[in-house]
Amino acid sequence: MTIRRLAEEERLSGATIGGGLIFLAGQVADDATLDAEGQTEDILRQIDALLAEAGVDKRALLSVTVVLADIRDAAGMNRAWDRWLDQGSKPARMTIQGALVNPAWKVEITGVALG
Repeated sequence: MTIRRLAEEERLSGATIGGGLIFLAGQVADDATLDAEGQTEDILRQIDALLAEAGVDKRALLSVTVVLADIRDAAGMNRAWDRWLDQGSKPARMTIQGALVNPAWKVEITGVALG
């Protein structure tokens, strides 16, 4: 089996591709000064770029997990999500609250797409 790695960094790859699936690492905002809605928009742009590099788009997403540092930010995150979402290709999604590594991060998103 061949595994392809995209956007490799010191500790991880932004995405890995294998077995017909694309696994996204947890994506966080490049600009941590933004509110949850802005951070979500930033992250969704990053996801679009990773999926494009893998040869697909958001319609290929099968499952998404959203982690919010504060669940009270769900409304802002959902506003950005709803603007971005392809209404004809909604992935399964889970949203939870959890502590993130950088206290300035409000949102982290990961997912699995069909490659």
